Amino acid sequence: MMEWMSAIGLIFIGLAGGIAVGSGMVAFLVVLDIIPRLAQITRSYAQIRLYEGAVIIGALFFTFTDFFEWSYRLAPMSAVVYGLLAGCFVGMLAAALTEVINVLPIIAKRIGLESYMIWLLMAMIFGKVFGSIIDWLGILG
Repeated sequence: MMEWMSAIGLIFIGLAGGIAVGSGMVAFLVVLDIIPRLAQITRSYAQIRLYEGAVIIGALFFTFTDFFEWSYRLAPMSAVVYGLLAGCFVGMLAAALTEVINVLPIIAKRIGLESYMIWLLMAMIFGKVFGSIIDWLGILG
């Protein structure tokens, strides 16, 4: 009986977490108009349906990959291609979000770093790049 209760609890927690994360992602993309803004910046507004479809297919594909623990036998250099594409995607989303809500100028003004804005940006960029390299190469763990 306790095993059933534990299983039901785990199912509930998993579904609730998935719904929360999925809702947050949808709210992020829809409310802040991230995809249309990316299309506007890249001057490729005609392909906006392709961008939306790519986000949906990518989310579903990697959800199934994680859920069913699929593994892929690819050449080691394919990790480089995947890493570059994933990094571009995350970087463009972060840049669009930053631009939409003007986070950096507000933070810099509040903490008195307006004259150091370029250094703040470079620190964030290099921190992300080096952190990603360390994670991808498995240096710390």
